[in-house]
Parts: sequence; C-alpha cells; structure tokens
Amino acid sequence: MNKVLLLALVTPVTFVLSAPAQKRMTASPTEITYGKNATHIGRITADTLYVVSGSTYSFTVDTPEDKGLVSTNLTAKLLPLQLAAKDGSVPAYRVTGKGGRTKEDDYLVTGDRLTVTSPRSKVSKAYYIVARPMALSGRLSLHKSQHTLNTPGDLVLYFTAGQRSPDATVKIFLPPGINATLENTTVNVIGRGDVPLKDLTTQSIGRVGSRYSYSRVGEAVIGKTTSGGLVLTFAHLDLRPANGPDLKVVIRGVKPTKTGDYPFKATYTTSRPEILISAGVGTETAVLSVTSTVSDFERVIIKEMPYRETPDRYTSATFRWSTKGLPASTQLLQSTDGGRTWTPASDKIDIAKGRANITGLQAGQLYTFRLWVKEGTRKGYSNPAYFFSGKMDIKSFGVSGSGEDYTDKINAAIDYLHGIGGGTLLFSKGVYAVRTVHLKSNVYLFVDQGATIKALKGADAPEATWFSDKKYRSGLSPTDPGPYSDPENYLTKQDVGHHYFRNTMFFGERIDNVKIIGTGRITGDGNLVTGDKVMNNAPDNRADKMFTFKLCTNLEIGGLHRGEDLWYDPAKDEPYYILKNGDRDTTPDNMLHIDRAGHFVLLATGTDTIQVHNTYFGKYSTANARDIYDFMACNEVTVTNIYSKVSSDDIVKPGSDCALGFTRPARHYRVRNIIGDTNCNLFQIGSETADDIRDICVDNIYVLGANKAGFSISTNDGAHIKDIHLNCGHTGPLHARSKMFRTTTPFFISISNRARILGAEVGQYAFHEHGRKRRELLVKNVNIGQVENILINGVDCYE
Repeated sequence: MNKVLLLALVTPVTFVLSAPAQKRMTASPTEITYGKNATHIGRITADTLYVVSGSTYSFTVDTPEDKGLVSTNLTAKLLPLQLAAKDGSVPAYRVTGKGGRTKEDDYLVTGDRLTVTSPRSKVSKAYYIVARPMALSGRLSLHKSQHTLNTPGDLVLYFTAGQRSPDATVKIFLPPGINATLENTTVNVIGRGDVPLKDLTTQSIGRVGSRYSYSRVGEAVIGKTTSGGLVLTFAHLDLRPANGPDLKVVIRGVKPTKTGDYPFKATYTTSRPEILISAGVGTETAVLSVTSTVSDFERVIIKEMPYRETPDRYTSATFRWSTKGLPASTQLLQSTDGGRTWTPASDKIDIAKGRANITGLQAGQLYTFRLWVKEGTRKGYSNPAYFFSGKMDIKSFGVSGSGEDYTDKINAAIDYLHGIGGGTLLFSKGVYAVRTVHLKSNVYLFVDQGATIKALKGADAPEATWFSDKKYRSGLSPTDPGPYSDPENYLTKQDVGHHYFRNTMFFGERIDNVKIIGTGRITGDGNLVTGDKVMNNAPDNRADKMFTFKLCTNLEIGGLHRGEDLWYDPAKDEPYYILKNGDRDTTPDNMLHIDRAGHFVLLATGTDTIQVHNTYFGKYSTANARDIYDFMACNEVTVTNIYSKVSSDDIVKPGSDCALGFTRPARHYRVRNIIGDTNCNLFQIGSETADDIRDICVDNIYVLGANKAGFSISTNDGAHIKDIHLNCGHTGPLHARSKMFRTTTPFFISISNRARILGAEVGQYAFHEHGRKRRELLVKNVNIGQVENILINGVDCYE
C-alpha cells in the first residue's frame, strides 16, 4: 500500500482562527496544537498525541488495476506539516521509535515519541504517540465568522469529509443559542441543491436504473446534546463523488442573544473499506464570534450580465448591513491608506435602512470602508469592507507579461481580489503563460487587446477518484461492456474527458459570479490535448480543457457585448455585425479570440445562469478545438454571436451526464447567431442524455460545413427531449433564414438504448434488422428516451 494519503479538502471559504494574543504569549514554545491542515491528528493532550490509522480507496489515473486500497497512516516525516506551536514559533520536531531510532519515512505506530524543541530556549518536551483507527479529519467552516448580537441572519456552514465513502453519516454539533429546525434549515448534499431538512428524504436522486442501491439522497434528524446545544445528523449519504463541500447547511433567522464565541464541531463515519469515525477536532471545528458592534457590513457585488463598462462602474460602490435603526449620528468612514487615517464618506447614505451608495471615488485606489456607531447598543466600529476603484493590473503583482510561467502569481492575485470581496483583474498588453488558473467567486479576468494568455504543459493532475478501477479511468468507450460491470460507478457513464475536471487551463468549482472577458487572446498554444486517450499521456500532458466549471453559478465568457446580431460574409470569409441601418460592421474588434483549446473550450457541468458571447475561434489554427461549448446538466444558458472555424466536434452542445455522481435535467437555452464549420455537428443535443433536456430555442445558425449534422438531437440514455425550436424567433427577431452548406445530414434525430446512468444493467442481444444479423449491447432495466415537439422553420440547405 502507498506510504500515506493526503487528501485535499476544498471549501469555498476558510477562516483561520487564531488564539487570543494573551494566550499566545503565555503558551510554552513546546506546546503544540493542530495545524491548518491537520487531517491526520486525532487529539492532542498535555503529553499524548493521537494520530489517524486506517485505509481507504483512492485511484489516480496511474494506479495499477486493483491497487487502489491505500493506507491513511501518517509518516514521521510528514507529521510536522500537521502541527503548530501554540506560541506561534517554529519548533524542531523529532520522532523516535523503539530503541530511540529516529524515524522519517516509516509510519507512526503506538509507542513512538515526538520530541518538540523550542528554537530559542532549546527546551524540549516529549509526547507519547498513539495510532488509533480513525477517519481522516474533514473540514468544517463558516461562511462568515462574525454575527451581530440580537440581529437575525443566515448562518452558513460547509463540511467536507476527509475521505470518500458510500453510506456515510455526518454529525454537526451546534452550540446553545443556535436554533435549527427541520423547517428553518436547508442542506445541499454534494451539490444536488438546497432543500429543507424535512424534505431531504424526498429530494430527487436523479434518473437511475433499478441496480442503484440508493432510493433517497439521505436522512436528517435533529437531536439535543448534553451541553444544551443541538446535533444535526445526516445519514445514508453517498459521499463517493467529490464536488467541493459535501454539505452546505444554512440555518435561517439565527439571532444570538449573548456576545462571545460559539463553537461548532463536526464528525463523520465511513462504511467502506472499514467503519471509521473522525475525531471532531482541529479542522473539524469552527468558531462564530458574536459581537455587539455591527459585524455584517459588506459591499454589494454587481452581478449583471452581460458585462458593461458604465462611466461609474469602478468609481461607485454600494454597501449594506442588516442592523437597521442605528442612531442618526452613525457615520460611514473611508480610508485610502489601509486604515491609518479615516474621513467621512458622503453621498446617498441611509443609516436607518442599512444601505449606502458612494460615488465619485478616485480611480485606481484601494478603499477601506467601515461604520462608526457613536452611541447606543451598537457603539463602536463595524468590520471593514473593501473596494478597488478600477481594474487591478496583473503587473502590479510582479508579473511582466514577457511570456514566463505566471501561474502562481496570477493565482495569488485572484486570491487577493477574492479576499477583498471581489474585483477585476486586468491582463494588459503582454504574454502570460499559465498551467492551471484557479478561479474564485466575484473575481473577473479582463483580457485586454494585445494581451495573450497561453497554456503551458503541466496543468493540475486529474483528480483522484474513489471506488473506481483502472479500466474506467483512461478512456474506455461507454458502449463497451466494461462500464456497466459496476452499475454504480458514475465515472463510467460518459467519455473520460467529461469526468475529470482539474486537468484544465482555468478551473472553478462551486463558485459564483465569474467572468472571463475582453478583446485579447486565449490560446492552448498546442499544449491542450484533443484525444480520448488523454490519460495514457505523460503526466505533464493530460490537460484537455480550456475552461472547466463544476456546479457554479453566474458565469460569463466572451468579448465586449454588442446588441447587434453577428452574421457571415462568404466573399470575405469573415463575420460581421448587422447595424441598425442595415450596414455591415466588418471590424469586430470587440470579440474575444480563442484558439487551440483542446477537447473542450468550455466544459460546464451542473452550472446555471451562463452567458457566452462574441467569441472568435481563429480559422488559421489547424488544431483549434474539438468541442467548443459543452453544457452538461446546465440551466439558463445564453449563447450569442459565435464564429468558429476548424472545430472537429460540436460547437454548441447541451447534454446531461453522470460526471457529478448524480444527474440533473437541463432547461432553458437561448442560442443565437452561431456561424462555423465542424467535423461533427454545429448544434447537438446529446449524446450524453442521462437526464431530461427541454426548452431550447436556436435562431440564425450558419453552417459552413458539417461532416455529421447541422442540427442534431440524440437521446441515448433514457432522457425525454422536448420543446426544441430552430429558427422560430424565440430569442429575438429573425434577421435571416438559417443556412446549411456542405452538411452530411442537415437534421439528425435519433433514439438509442445505451442508458449510461447509475444502476443500469446490460446484456448482449442478437437479432435481425432489415435482413442483417446484429449483435448489440442493450440495456435491460431502463426505458428508452423520447423526443417530441421539435419545430424546424426557415432553413436553407445547400450542397
């Protein structure tokens, strides 16, 4: 078995809670506590250190077949990474085993000793080590770590288990004063969607076959603890899929009546490969601080789509706070020097209603704002809120734009903007090479004209998976028998490119309000792969996607928005905008240019409210991309003004697969002005059709060539496809009939029997069809799909 397994725990917001200054000063330099990532530390007493011992299943794409059982024990060498000194110093650590032998690469076992030595006084202290069977610690965090006394508000908790398991149980312990009920509390399990606790047992599990062992998402009960608090117990959860936070719990109308710290704790229990319980310490704890002063002062984030630059977009800011009825003497203060000096902010400030709109800010400044309550029960200063009045140039983070690998500095800049509440990161003229950029909520990337972001080899590795096996991980065709041998393995139900998300140029998971916009260029530069067998490549050559979004909301990708329609000039082989007077604008310099994007330009899975628009896929790039825009189980999607040449697969594709570990229906697409040629389909529904797809309207498509279809609809996996309209004017006025040139099959509509869904069972069947003997793999326990209400209007087909 592998030496050690360190699992990354991902949560939207992580608060590091430090001890009060007085306690740090009085703590001994040899006293240790839990580090920031103490996944293997079960308990720390005055003289004893308890560490995790156990096993789990974890497969990378390189794990040999049937070798996925790995140890979760910790080695002596890695132990210091999980500890911290209580006084904030960095002590020396030494682990010894029997006979006083120093240990490094060996596992920790009961009877080992940890010696902690102060870096200043050289005083040492020994801890007895006990290895105890436990699950790896998960991570519990609060969306906001402060709450205002006697003020109702939502309390949001995130919990992620340290290791994956079917049939898992999670317990979240609430302190006295935090009142949760089955009605006022919602839960979101692995991204399936928020439901009240009382409705968890009836929440849809998606489309499944009869060989899926779960009939419900889970069960939730609320009990009391001996301390007077509550415990939320979530049972029978399938936590094999990893989609960011396993549980998002929202308690509505929380109104603490006492100031001070409110401690929260979580534990979870696994069922396979062994029954283990996590310790509920360290990273599985969080603290809410309740203050009498205003603690929920915040900037209101602009989330409109599409992006538009108005004269005051970056020189005005809006703020709000939930504590109403503050005294009239309350002031809103602002600072431009990091809080050293403050001046009153003036403009539209309504203290009683808890809202302020500040305009006329000086461009290019980082502002800090806070409330000053001069009297009454809220007397004192509020928490701060920040606003940068402009686009923040990436070059201010030590990036020159000379084409070097800037991945770490770009990710640090995104982290910084996310930490101040969001903002726009400007890529000014230059060349910026990246491996994988990690996107964050409320951070926009603006690629200016003359700027190029290009991909390098060595993007993030494909994520480890659980309860899988080798033949499912490197590109097996879903029409082969193998993917059905384990009916519950969600990784087998779609092509390999769909169920690995992290091997990408830009990555976002469970984030909100992100834009990648501008008039510059983004290129894979030949370093993004298009082949199905991508996982057989060398480890530094497995990136096959440009933009990957998983369970996100409010996403925009494209150039600067224009209201005019895009169409095509065959004489110039270029797109143009149709002006209001009927003239042509043949200089579309507002478009975002993309080329050589790999298997997918965009793979959006379980992501809602998307706009992609005004993008130009260069006709001189010989390996431009396979799929351009793939929307798997996405809703509320708008695609407009796209020009694409040299695509080898679909240009716009709605579908629904099992890559999340569950299915979601797809609804409400508005697609308009799509121009391009392709080796496959310009527009296709499917072939991934694990759940229903409805309400899709497409207007004004111009097919320059398609070796498959111009307009294709397939249901292969049981989905009901309904209400699909081509050129019916539902996205706006029709400016032209749709056109299809050199299209092998202008319209293709099919129903087949693959049922690549959880719980499907198949068999080999021999039969005769039109006098020919056939032998096919057919599904036994899932109904075939349906296609109905397809309206096709005003299409001219040539050649």
